[in-house]
Amino acid sequence: MKHTFSLLTLCVALLSAGCSSNDEGWQPLLDKDLSHWRVYQSYQHTNDFRGRAPVDENGEKIPPIGYDKNLYDLFTVEEQDGEPVLRVSGETYGCVISNQSYRNYHLRLKVKFGQKRWEPRLEKALDSGLLYHSVGDAGVDYWLSWMRSFEFQVMQSGTTEGNSGDFWPISSTKADIKISRPDPDKRTYYYDPEGEWLTVGSRGVTNFCGTVDYNSPEGEWTTLELICYEGKSLHIVNGNVAMALQNLRYTSEQGDVPLIEGRLQLQSEAGEVFYKGIEIRPIEAMPEQYLPYFE
Repeated sequence: MKHTFSLLTLCVALLSAGCSSNDEGWQPLLDKDLSHWRVYQSYQHTNDFRGRAPVDENGEKIPPIGYDKNLYDLFTVEEQDGEPVLRVSGETYGCVISNQSYRNYHLRLKVKFGQKRWEPRLEKALDSGLLYHSVGDAGVDYWLSWMRSFEFQVMQSGTTEGNSGDFWPISSTKADIKISRPDPDKRTYYYDPEGEWLTVGSRGVTNFCGTVDYNSPEGEWTTLELICYEGKSLHIVNGNVAMALQNLRYTSEQGDVPLIEGRLQLQSEAGEVFYKGIEIRPIEAMPEQYLPYFE
């Protein structure tokens, strides 16, 4: 079987969760009990953070908060207009991690930012992210907060820091993306459907790939879609293809290793953000209308 969860597996999961998918095969992943996810928290990072664990007065490393504590009500679910909405307060860095691992799927959700923020983003744009094909332990990245994965960035509009749909590699991951560098005096690369397939991430030409701002106006919900099939993925924002990636993999001591399945993560990054309508369905092939993006 080339897909992680067959229809039979999906049905079993739905029955065990006490819910059912709709006629199109969509499985909801958000309920009032956050039953499809577990919580991981690292630290309340400060502006002087440089990628190392904080230490106490004796110079000893302070351990992260860890799994399943949900201190400060970092992740809470409330009902709005009859549907569950996940609030991420952002007070510590961390994530919710899906209980299930997925391969070959179409995921969709809606997101909007709140108002609250903490160090080190007091003067910066609000930021979050959808991480996919997540494997291993949490806390292996620069911020000591997430699992090895690929990031579909979620970013507040009107900023020079990036846009929703950007790509960040998390812990030695990489992908091939059609990119170009519009300004030769700057090292920032952007997704360009007419560009050249180049490696972004570990040992690639760049460690970040930007895209166009397709977010909804401030205060309105933005729809995100992630389509993954056999080492290819699409970042879609409000129906616009923000980026196409292929040859998803990570660097190991033995060389490149394909990474085409894993868990989902939603980030907490020192800012308030809301998610709703999180649902997923398996796919048997990359949808035909998106095949030209991989030519």
